[in-house]
Amino acid sequence: MKRLSFWLLLQLMVIAAMGQYNLKGTIKGDGEPLPGASVMVENTFLGVSAQSDGSFEFSNLKKGKYTLKASFVGFETQELTVNVPEEQVSNFNLEPASVMTGEVLVSATRAKDKTPVAYTNITGEEIAERNMGQDIPYLLQLTPSFVPTSDAGAGVGYTNFRIRGTDLNRINVTVNGIPLNDAESHGTWFVDQPDLASSLENVQIQRGVGTSTNGAAAFGATINLQTNTLKKEPYAEYKTAGGSFNTFKNTVSAGSGLLNGKFTLDARLSKVNSDGFIDRASSDLKSFFVSGGYYSGNTVLKANIFSGVETTYQSWNGVPSVRLNNDLEGMQRYGDHWLYSAKQTEEMINSDSRTYNLYTYENQVDFYQQDHYQLHFSHKFSQELNLNASGFYTRGKGYYENFKEDDKLKKYQIPEIIYGTDTIRKSDLINRKWLDNHFYGLTFSLNFQNEKNDFTFGGGWNTYDGDHYGNVLWSKVSKNTTYNHEWYNNNGLKKDFNLFAKYNYQLAEMLNLFADVQYRRIDYTIDGIDDDLRDISQEHEFNFFNPKLGIFYQPANNQNLYLSFATANREPNRSAYIDNRQGDEPPVFETLYDWELGYGIKTSGFSGDLNFYFMNYKNQLVLTGEINDVGNAITANVDESYRAGMEIQLGAVIAHNLQWMGNATFSRNKIKNFTEYVESWDTGGHEKFELGTTNIAFSPNVVANSQVAYEPVKNLNFSFISSFVGKQYIDNSSNNDRSLDAYFVNNLKVDYSFKTNLFEEVALHFMVNNLFNEEYESNAWVYSYIFGGERYKMDGYFPQAGRHFMVGVDLKF
Repeated sequence: MKRLSFWLLLQLMVIAAMGQYNLKGTIKGDGEPLPGASVMVENTFLGVSAQSDGSFEFSNLKKGKYTLKASFVGFETQELTVNVPEEQVSNFNLEPASVMTGEVLVSATRAKDKTPVAYTNITGEEIAERNMGQDIPYLLQLTPSFVPTSDAGAGVGYTNFRIRGTDLNRINVTVNGIPLNDAESHGTWFVDQPDLASSLENVQIQRGVGTSTNGAAAFGATINLQTNTLKKEPYAEYKTAGGSFNTFKNTVSAGSGLLNGKFTLDARLSKVNSDGFIDRASSDLKSFFVSGGYYSGNTVLKANIFSGVETTYQSWNGVPSVRLNNDLEGMQRYGDHWLYSAKQTEEMINSDSRTYNLYTYENQVDFYQQDHYQLHFSHKFSQELNLNASGFYTRGKGYYENFKEDDKLKKYQIPEIIYGTDTIRKSDLINRKWLDNHFYGLTFSLNFQNEKNDFTFGGGWNTYDGDHYGNVLWSKVSKNTTYNHEWYNNNGLKKDFNLFAKYNYQLAEMLNLFADVQYRRIDYTIDGIDDDLRDISQEHEFNFFNPKLGIFYQPANNQNLYLSFATANREPNRSAYIDNRQGDEPPVFETLYDWELGYGIKTSGFSGDLNFYFMNYKNQLVLTGEINDVGNAITANVDESYRAGMEIQLGAVIAHNLQWMGNATFSRNKIKNFTEYVESWDTGGHEKFELGTTNIAFSPNVVANSQVAYEPVKNLNFSFISSFVGKQYIDNSSNNDRSLDAYFVNNLKVDYSFKTNLFEEVALHFMVNNLFNEEYESNAWVYSYIFGGERYKMDGYFPQAGRHFMVGVDLKF
């Protein structure tokens, strides 16, 4: 029987091998070979780059009809349809584009086909399919090692994410190569640019250090956003969606197409509203995007202006675990230990356990407006040499408004009030904490590319000038208080300069070597007093050298193997300096040594990628689990720590109308010899706990995603989406009492499109999020203290919405 089975297996292998064919050809442009040109086989996982002589080859194709698409910067994209095995040679001769299209704008900071780093590209079409009003983090959640979270619980308003357990303050984000991260905090708030996704052409996520870019160094990943490129034909679209929690999204966009063969004008206007899942966690978001361009055969000059205005009700305090667990004694302790006032404690006890929000004041809102001005210039000197240069100015201004119950007047530099023999030292009051900043600078890159060499020299300079100040708008006892009384004011001035050089050399037909070096200089000055009246004036200077090396090898035309090593250095952000407790060691810069080893294989019906990483840190600034008074995470240095993991990506064409894509990350994230310091209310100092090796906070050992796509009839698509996130600790003590449970969430999306005489396309969308009504929390914070000789905690968990719906309609004219 075993012999028969073996014989049958051999027969099947022979039959399978006989049913596989090769397809080869060349890609030329205006009669000359185009090394590095891209050719894709549609509806498969196959895609290759042309060799130095312009040749390409696909192997293991089954019999059938295929559409090939060839593209190269500066040439018109061309498609060819072939029948295999009747046609096994397919040659392209691309025509020079009449105008440059603008793809080169982001090329300096992007990983390319043969760059030895772990990266994922997301097309504009994929983003548009997922865009039902949620913020960008929820549109990227199917990428490897990616964990999104939402303060309001439904993906609208303040959202955040982590990659490989690394928080967003350590993830470099650029728009068209221009830094989006706040220069002082290093954070990125996509709520400031609502519905920016509707103006995106594509996104690239580089995991790990990645390649050199502009802005703060990447300490876990890089997100590179590119806004809309040239659309030659005029268009107009209206997209609307609505659903649970009174969520509504409306977007209008239009473009002129190419006017007189030279000029374009594109515009978008968006509005998103939601009540949020959490009580009063409402969002009122508005934005616009306008772009005008001049295009010629060798030059692109493009101006982008985009702006967002957000008003969100504060929900960053979370739900205390005692409220989640219906622990009445624990909730009463919040009042007994002066964590909450008697009124706040009573409100918590009487609230819903999953939607509770500490804040009840009507205008406890966060308001912020951010305006972006970008000017881009690209020029092609020859087919081998091009230049990109950009100038930008970002203006931001807004405030957090807060109601304070029975607060001390002296905290606001308000004199005590004497009425006869009585002295009034406390009062109810309303304050606003303002951010008022200017961010401007230049970026540039010069790229040379021929058959064997790809060299880029670039860099950037920027200045951030930000005022932080607070005003008292009203106090119950107002005798000694003037309207808009200012109680603190400080300024942050930061100058950042960097130069980088990248070189990819084709040593042999299948072997490429990669080198990348960056120099960064940062000068940072803080001047003034903070909201607790401390003088936080200080000056810091950093000089960083960040080298990267790698090798990329193709053992076959459908396989690749790479190995890379990269170094990154990162300066502490503003909160690391000003949240540093008196008596603690001041924060120092952190260093990351990142090793990446990857293998990929693609066939017409299967795609597989495997990546191993080891990220070794010196003086990593890890999250303590606490947040400061405006909801930002507090960090502290640890001497030695690391992240080690394996990322798996798989895809399969199960049938012509059924596909599956999935990824999973398995990792260990450890701090060596961790010492925990817990504040003691008994002594006024800290108690020290030597915990040895512990888990890094917010770093799950397992993260996995899956998407099954089924098209039963043309233009009707069903997508079943699943995400699993393993257990996470919310501080670095590895204590189960301070952790987030693992969760498994499933979504269902249905899309159908058709054409009419009036509309070029009508697309209908229906999405059920959290289909099986999973109860889970995706984020949390904790503050531990010792009182009466016992350890207690104050915390906040962020519950996510149960089953909820969105329905949308897209109209394209």
